[in-house]
Amino acid sequence: MASAIVFVLRSRGRNLAAWLMTCTALACLALTLSLYPAIVSGGVLRDVLEWAPSLGLAFTLRVDGFTWLFMLLVSGIGMLVGVYARYYMSPDDPLSRFFALLLAFMGAMLGIVMSGNVIQLVFFWELTSLFSFLLIGYWHHGASARDGARMALIVTSGGGLCLFAGMMLLGHIVGSYDLNAILAAGDLVRAHDMYEPALVLVVLGALTKSAQFPFHFWLPQAMSAPTPVSAYLHSATMVKAGVFLLVRFWPVLAGTEQWYWLVAGAGTLTLLLGAYAAMFQQDLKAVLAYSTISHLGLITMLVGMGSTLGVVAAIFHIVNHATFKASLFMAAGAVDHEAGTRDLRELGGLRRFMPITATLAVIAGAAMAGVPLLNGFLSKEMFFAETLAVDGGLFVDGLPAMLAVVASAFGVTYSLRFVRGVFFGPVSTRLPRQPHEPPRWMRFPIGLLALACLLVGILPGKIIGPSLAAAAHSVLGAQAPEYSLAVWHGWTVPLQMSIVAFVAGCLLYLVLRRYLARNEGTPLLRRLSGRRMFERALAVFAADLPAWLMRFFPAYRLQAQLMLIVLAATLAGGLAATIASFDAPRPQWTGVDPAFALLWVLGSACAIGAATQAKFHRLAALILTGGAGLVSCVSFVWLSAPDLAATQLLVEVVTTILILLGLRWLPKRIQGLSPDARLTRVKRWRDALVALTVGAGVASLAYAAMMHPVFNSISRFFLERAYVDGGGHNVVNVILVDFRGFDTLGEITVLAIVAITVFVLLRRFRPAAESIDTLRLQRRNSVMDLAGSDRVIDQSTADYMMIPGLIVQLMSPVILLFGIHLFLRGHDLPGGGFAAGITASVALILLYMARGARWVEAHLRVKPVRWIGFGLLLAVGTGLGSLVFGHPFLTSHFQYAELPVLGRIPMATAVLFDLGVFCLVVGAATLMLVALAHQSLRRPRVSTIVAADGSIQAEDKG
Repeated sequence: MASAIVFVLRSRGRNLAAWLMTCTALACLALTLSLYPAIVSGGVLRDVLEWAPSLGLAFTLRVDGFTWLFMLLVSGIGMLVGVYARYYMSPDDPLSRFFALLLAFMGAMLGIVMSGNVIQLVFFWELTSLFSFLLIGYWHHGASARDGARMALIVTSGGGLCLFAGMMLLGHIVGSYDLNAILAAGDLVRAHDMYEPALVLVVLGALTKSAQFPFHFWLPQAMSAPTPVSAYLHSATMVKAGVFLLVRFWPVLAGTEQWYWLVAGAGTLTLLLGAYAAMFQQDLKAVLAYSTISHLGLITMLVGMGSTLGVVAAIFHIVNHATFKASLFMAAGAVDHEAGTRDLRELGGLRRFMPITATLAVIAGAAMAGVPLLNGFLSKEMFFAETLAVDGGLFVDGLPAMLAVVASAFGVTYSLRFVRGVFFGPVSTRLPRQPHEPPRWMRFPIGLLALACLLVGILPGKIIGPSLAAAAHSVLGAQAPEYSLAVWHGWTVPLQMSIVAFVAGCLLYLVLRRYLARNEGTPLLRRLSGRRMFERALAVFAADLPAWLMRFFPAYRLQAQLMLIVLAATLAGGLAATIASFDAPRPQWTGVDPAFALLWVLGSACAIGAATQAKFHRLAALILTGGAGLVSCVSFVWLSAPDLAATQLLVEVVTTILILLGLRWLPKRIQGLSPDARLTRVKRWRDALVALTVGAGVASLAYAAMMHPVFNSISRFFLERAYVDGGGHNVVNVILVDFRGFDTLGEITVLAIVAITVFVLLRRFRPAAESIDTLRLQRRNSVMDLAGSDRVIDQSTADYMMIPGLIVQLMSPVILLFGIHLFLRGHDLPGGGFAAGITASVALILLYMARGARWVEAHLRVKPVRWIGFGLLLAVGTGLGSLVFGHPFLTSHFQYAELPVLGRIPMATAVLFDLGVFCLVVGAATLMLVALAHQSLRRPRVSTIVAADGSIQAEDKG
């Protein structure tokens, strides 16, 4: 992940990017190999970094034999893909972005396999979906790449949500999210009432990731990605995450009929469907994609059978498939790179031009077909042995073995078609360009993986034996079975099945060869296209369903939509109130202060006045709305909550400025024109009734909850511990930056996202033509009135209007200084980072209003994007700082320090976190308000842009 960030910030040049990618992967591989002695001896390495212990969350790294084997695949093949991509990718491609995404994906994949906490596992699981989306859509100029990336993201991230729910259920059943605790509680999980929902959800996550039926359709569409991506993600890593999950949780979820029928059933269907479809594909990568689906189905079927030897065979085939399939993908990419096409109908006889590549591809293709003395033969023979051992009744006993032979015969057919159709036979006359051998270092990864297929196939006990034993023992523990990796086991039934499958596959290829040369598409499955079904479902949920809802609930105005939401919430609250019983005492009205009651009468009058005046004069409605807000501020002061009062007051100021800037673009009011005044009055009374009902309901609910006999306020805890644990007397601020610092971090992150989103929307905003004409007329005859009224100011008053602008210019430093004052005192007195940030942004936006955007940006370099980035990094860095000292994330520390002149003062690390909040709020508020100010204060055809240094600039469109 760190290397990926370096790519984005510094990496320039083709060679530098490739070397950084390769060296990073090589370093990961070296670290993995350094763990080999401990892993082979049966050790389990763990490192725990407490994060939120009370919630059962910790950043846990856990490495056992099975994890180590996957780390070897991820880092080893990742290194080879880096070398290969250096020569495959075009110099015109943005290679820094490509290698950054590839490294980020590698980090996310390593995070999955090394996670010792299931919630952490889900987090990295979703990261792989995100990075694979970006890699599949890397060549985003092509529609197929965009569609394939979207499909992969929707399917795999949807499965990730199911997996998250399943992990939550497992954590609930076991009482812990720690992977060790869950793996040791298999009997408890299988006996629990929530076992079946947890099983279904976890299996859904695995099946979607590994492209298993009925979710297999996304993988062939992902072949629009560059070939290095296909060789890495879609053969060795991402699609293996699903089967990794099934094997990892085999001790917890396996051993039941539900597991057998769900997992083994999906695997069997996928094995047959993928192998059958692979025979009829014309694109080399499509052949490999469907064959990948089939082999993943084979692994899933082995895991689903429920036998321990099936798990061993599944682990073995995971490694074997990753090696020969990555090699074949790279060979297909080399053919496409040198010959200019991947269409089997245009290829042939390339052995004469690419003899080395042809030899390597023949080795990898033979391994895929299950030819003896290659690694694929050994794991497929174990697969045949497991299908013979199935005990499920007279009919079921023989069915898996027969289906395995059929699927294996299909595998021989598409392997023959791949090898012979590309490299043998007469030289094709339809090649786009003259082929030749790829560069030496482009062949090197293909050759190394092909060599691995040979070595494992000839010397399996020495090459893979110890690692496979460690992986099997780490999953199965004491249940690990005895098995043999010998090349020759005698004239056994599995060997006979292999011979039958090989001969049948060769004969099937001879029968279908002419048909395949003329036709395209999969017979019998043309109409059962998973892609078509997905697109139809997407159309239903994205277009048909919304159209149906709009037909029955027409809501072309925001007010109507809000009405539906409020009514739905009211209905839900009413139903809850009828079920629950609140035995709250009646309020004692004798203790109400008349002055306080009068204050709220005034606030209610302002609110009612704002609602009625909105029809006639927007500025008056805005002033009355501010009056209601000021009543809320005074109420907070009255109830001894000065912090809330200050924040409310500052938010009122910013909101008022925001609405003032936006009033200019509201549609013009048409006085005296009301086609149905009676209907309008009915709607207003209806809205008033809904507002009163909802308000009374929420007030009653709050009162009943606070006065309930079992209500136990935690305010005393915060009052007692704020200074002792947080080092501050301002309890509200200590809660925000210490006790509930993680919540605040999430809130400021959302604020940053909202600010950037608002800016992006506003920079493309163009007012209606009538608004532009009105503005031009006013600028020609008058000074623009920001209040949005219809009054036109004479030019003679323009000089007087310069006086408030000068006053604002002089007051802005004072306001900014006051904001700094609020920040510095916030830990002990009313104030804090949020209030200070709002104050500082008010100072800046007032300058924009008084002096104009051109004057401000000529004298100040406003860089709100940098403020946002710095604030977020500072807040996160403060939280990570506690981890360095062995404390949970965002743990605060404080002590007293003796400073010259100032004397003994408290120093709290939470102040640094509060400084991050301050910077982010300044940047976010300024970004939104300045973007709106550009629209309201400049010419209508001026758009705002962010410069390279993060500053806001105006682009005049004339």
